[in-house]
Amino acid sequence: MASTGSARTQLRVGRLVKAHGLKGALKVELYTDDPDGRFVPGAVFTLQVPESSPWHGKNVTVREFKWMNSHPVVFLDGIEDRTAAESIVRAILWVDQDASAVVTEEDAWYDHQLVGLDVVRDGDVIGRVARVDHFPAQDLLAVTLADGRDVLVPFVKAIVPEVDMASGRVIVTPPAGLFEDLPGDEQPAESVDAVRDEADDEA
Repeated sequence: MASTGSARTQLRVGRLVKAHGLKGALKVELYTDDPDGRFVPGAVFTLQVPESSPWHGKNVTVREFKWMNSHPVVFLDGIEDRTAAESIVRAILWVDQDASAVVTEEDAWYDHQLVGLDVVRDGDVIGRVARVDHFPAQDLLAVTLADGRDVLVPFVKAIVPEVDMASGRVIVTPPAGLFEDLPGDEQPAESVDAVRDEADDEA
């Protein structure tokens, strides 16, 4: 999933989840099907971090990428020890991408491709994707329903099993309570929180 831009856009490729060892290495949660191609030495990533972070507004450059005990690990220029690595944990990594390029990775779409798609539940169009919100744990689709309400839908396989770009639609199978006033929603909204918690645990 990615953010839109006028001439260029950005593709989210990973999240730094944990410092590894004493030499500045960081374990990466991957959002790309081609990590060895994305994390090549010299690759530059834009950081998504809180404004209070010392890394806010900065980019990072890959020095080395390797697999250690089946876990992807990255070394970044300027991060030479564990203390520095811990200061950047939870940062989301974005890479510049040509907006006209075709996304070839499975389950990867640019925001501008998703915005405007019909949202279909049980065969019926119930709304339209208004925007995509990106958070460290997961992405959320902001869906504008027919009655004008906006509902945030966790962008996970359990709730959004299919994105059909050819048909211009997103299939949703939400838990009861996510669209409270739609037919068939008989369970309390707590069930939605449970699904979101489960998605967070998977992330």
